[in-house]
Amino acid sequence: MVSRVIPVDPFDLVIFGGTGDLARRKILPGLLRRFHAGQMTADSRVIGAARSDLGAEGWRSLIREGIEEFAPALAADRDTLEAFLERLDYVSIDATGDGGWDRLCDLMRPGAVRAFYFSVAPSLFGPLAERLHAHRIADRESRIVVEKPFGRDLASARALNRTLAEHFDESQIYRIDHYLGKETVQNLMAVRFGNLLFEPLWNNHYVDHIQITVAETVGVEGRGDYYDKAGAMRDMVQNHLMQLLCLIAMEPPSRFEADAVRDEKLKVIRALKPVRPHHIVRGQYDGTPSAPSYREEVGNPRSFTETYIALRVEIANWRWSGVPFYLRTGKKLRARHSEIAVVFKDLPHSIFEGDDRPHRNILAIRLQPNEGIDLTVTIKEPGPGGMRLTDVPLDMTFAKALGNGAEDVPDAYERLVMDVIRGNQTLFMRGDEVEAAWAWTDPLIAGWEARNDVPKLYDPGSSGPDDAMMLLHREGRRWRDIRA
Repeated sequence: MVSRVIPVDPFDLVIFGGTGDLARRKILPGLLRRFHAGQMTADSRVIGAARSDLGAEGWRSLIREGIEEFAPALAADRDTLEAFLERLDYVSIDATGDGGWDRLCDLMRPGAVRAFYFSVAPSLFGPLAERLHAHRIADRESRIVVEKPFGRDLASARALNRTLAEHFDESQIYRIDHYLGKETVQNLMAVRFGNLLFEPLWNNHYVDHIQITVAETVGVEGRGDYYDKAGAMRDMVQNHLMQLLCLIAMEPPSRFEADAVRDEKLKVIRALKPVRPHHIVRGQYDGTPSAPSYREEVGNPRSFTETYIALRVEIANWRWSGVPFYLRTGKKLRARHSEIAVVFKDLPHSIFEGDDRPHRNILAIRLQPNEGIDLTVTIKEPGPGGMRLTDVPLDMTFAKALGNGAEDVPDAYERLVMDVIRGNQTLFMRGDEVEAAWAWTDPLIAGWEARNDVPKLYDPGSSGPDDAMMLLHREGRRWRDIRA
């Protein structure tokens, strides 16, 4: 199945922090894919902006190397790659001074969509926004893309929102969370709201519990200085897992458009109950003879920062009253595995004699790897010998079901950048949504800091600390396996 690609309007996209890892690894390879697909038109341009005095040719060489390293299949088409690189330009710029801004102003074209990607530290958001307006580079139609972290607590998030609001309207601000650009996350909304089969069952009458898992096999990988001040709660739960929770739990919006969707997500966050201390499990990966522990990696032998967290969360509304949501995320776990699992209740009565095992329907949405959805159903085992029941998945791996190779599934960043150019904010967070998430998160962090809680150690390559297993076991449930 070949999807129809609709070109976006001509644009000038300025990437502040254009020499950084995100630009080389994700943003530019994603734009190349959109250029190859015909969605990024030949009269669009990408302008890198950073302190380095590279020049246009130097930046093109840097991006070429990045594409060859991180997207070798794209780099193999040399003609398309070179045509794409011709649309790249570069400005050496001082984010907190006046150097380079007149040059950037001269590069802006009238009539093209103007978008500015802030792939820099949050401390530079204000200076960049101020200079974009002082030099009349940004106007009322311009858009800015803001990378996380959106603060480290409620106070800093509010301050950040105020800074952006001094120069840009909320309709111009795109707070990006790449999880929302994943094909499976968007298909979650299609499955829920596009099929009569599921929506009548999406409530506490039929759902036993919901699990959201984001497991990584890597450690902090050079991010130790940032991570030791953040931890899994700030780095993953407050944004990524919170967004997944909202999409799985929200009420149907009146229409599929930005504010209607974000209004319903905000209602979910505001309905979250406070989490009791015994419903929180924090962990930290230990070392092995061949690999350092977390504390050794970050150079802090007394660090209490969590690299794993599991939570039991409840939503105080009619739809979900009494249904626990179990959230977990961690580093150096058994496999790279992200999944949302909707576990339905047991049958009230089995008509099959001798079959006393529980049979549960489970809708599993796989975010990575091998994006797709499967539904576990109960069937009869083949062959004679009576009515023996077994549970099997109805599998819909997108690359197989839609006739595309895995490489044809768009990356989250390329989809989201194209949404910025189109002016579609549906998959981006609103300011009040970010603040509401921090308002729920802050008391949890303050609570374990006041209690001087020490994270439980767990072995690298495991499923996390044993206490996390007990979080479900004591309620007669179990985590789904973490597997590649």
